[in-house]
Amino acid sequence: MSVTTRLPIADGPAVRRYVGRVAHRHPFLLWSALGLHVLAAVTALAAPRLLGDLVQAVEDGTTRAYVDRIAVLLAVFLVAQSVLTRYARYRSQVMGELVLAELREDFVANTLALPVGTVEAAGSGDLLTRTGSDIDRLGWSVRWALPEWTIAVVTAVLTFGAALSVGWWVFLPCLLATPPLVVGLRWYLARAKDGYLAETASYSQITTSLSETVEGSRTVEALGLGDKRVQQGDDDCAASFEAEKYTLHLRTVFFPSMELSYLLPVVGTLLFGGWLYTRGEVSLAEVTTATLYVQMLIDPVDRIVSILDELQLGAAALSRLLGVSQVPDDRTVSGRVPSSEKLDADDVRFAYVEGRDVLHGVDLDVGVGERIAMVGPSGAGKSTLGRLLAGIHTPRSGAVTVGDVGLVELPLGDLRGHVALVTQEHHVFVGTLRENLILARPDATEDEIHTALVAVDAHEWATALPDGLDTVIGSGGRSVTAAQAQQIALARLVLADPHTLVLDEATSLIDPRAARHLERSLAAVLEGRTVIAIAHRLFSAHDADRVAVVEDGVISELGSHDELVAAGGSYAALWESWHGTSSSSGA
Repeated sequence: MSVTTRLPIADGPAVRRYVGRVAHRHPFLLWSALGLHVLAAVTALAAPRLLGDLVQAVEDGTTRAYVDRIAVLLAVFLVAQSVLTRYARYRSQVMGELVLAELREDFVANTLALPVGTVEAAGSGDLLTRTGSDIDRLGWSVRWALPEWTIAVVTAVLTFGAALSVGWWVFLPCLLATPPLVVGLRWYLARAKDGYLAETASYSQITTSLSETVEGSRTVEALGLGDKRVQQGDDDCAASFEAEKYTLHLRTVFFPSMELSYLLPVVGTLLFGGWLYTRGEVSLAEVTTATLYVQMLIDPVDRIVSILDELQLGAAALSRLLGVSQVPDDRTVSGRVPSSEKLDADDVRFAYVEGRDVLHGVDLDVGVGERIAMVGPSGAGKSTLGRLLAGIHTPRSGAVTVGDVGLVELPLGDLRGHVALVTQEHHVFVGTLRENLILARPDATEDEIHTALVAVDAHEWATALPDGLDTVIGSGGRSVTAAQAQQIALARLVLADPHTLVLDEATSLIDPRAARHLERSLAAVLEGRTVIAIAHRLFSAHDADRVAVVEDGVISELGSHDELVAAGGSYAALWESWHGTSSSSGA
């Protein structure tokens, strides 16, 4: 079955290398747990031997004292097995929780390090599924399936060894299980991983479609797309049903064939051992002990096979989680240091889809401390150019540099000290207002936080909150308006203190008059900094040093407001149209 996903999936060798590294990091826990499992399995092997001797003794004639002694020994070994098994499972659980915690930390670190462009291209569904259901699946495997499977493997190996110690002849009946086991396992393992990956990918698609419908609910309702979105959901569920039906088919074929392989050795040992006993080649004790050992093999082998299904789910989840770390970095750090804060774009071309450029050879030099406004029709490429100037995307060809050093050559932390992007999309994290603000600079002082709030016209409402800056906001806390969320984002920007700012409709959700006042307040804070403002509100363009008109992926006009109005081109028409509308609406 095919798997559709935009984020990578780690292959088998990568998964094995990761497991090897985990084992290498925790040798004591690993070997102590394994040692306890071995001791527990060894104590369990005493019972068949003692019962075999008891049967032989009954046949030969025995005493009550001998039977009592055997019963006491059986009880001692049973208690020892229970105690050892308890501590073996405890050690396994401790190691499982530790490994799972480390994997979660690694996954979060790798996720946060993903290039923004990759996250946007992949969509939220795949990443959310990996963060949610894949972590849960792996948690179940690490906490329960893997320890139980380890116990089963150790028990099966030692039990089989104990059975062979009775006599070489026990090996022959055990061979009867080999053909169905090998054939069944080869058939199942060749199909299971791809099947479970496809099943998990179908969950990602359902999550993606659902989140897109919820996030765009107003658009769906306005355009009458409800039936289409419902049909999309039905199609996604149908695809998920088919994926789950496929894995269910694998299990319904695989497990019955395994049941047959369990019974054959027991029947074979009893019949073959009985025949040897009638010939006087083995004792009754040996036949009894061998049969009990082979009977004991059923439980661990059954658990090995059954839990193998859970481990396939866990392996598929681990492959998806480790795949996040395989996303190639979008920058190659050169170690060069920018000689200045001058920002330049040289013959920049960019495409979201291969072969379909949205920017076509853009050139733009931005002077230090200059304010440039980018205007133009929707879909012209303004936001894309802004994201390239902020180092979010890498040009397909050409270069974007700061101080003659490519933005993609700078470590991300250094880059944000030079250029930062603020868009109209802002996220308020669950936590206090103070915690939301100092994300940009954890060491910010109280005075600096208040100064940033004043700069973005947010000080009045922020200090009026029930607990002031310590008021919990976000999901489950006090809700903030879209305009307040933008002000929080802008306050973060003030605290981050980058030299160059790219503002992509950063005040679009604020009332026009309030936005005008906010931008004037920000002007004092941004004095001396380079500002590239992408806006539909042309008062930003009027105040800028230069205006860049972006049309069809190129800068069609570049100059001051007065120069472009005098030129009578696209900007002049845009200004006349907007200024007339703005004047009439404000009258």
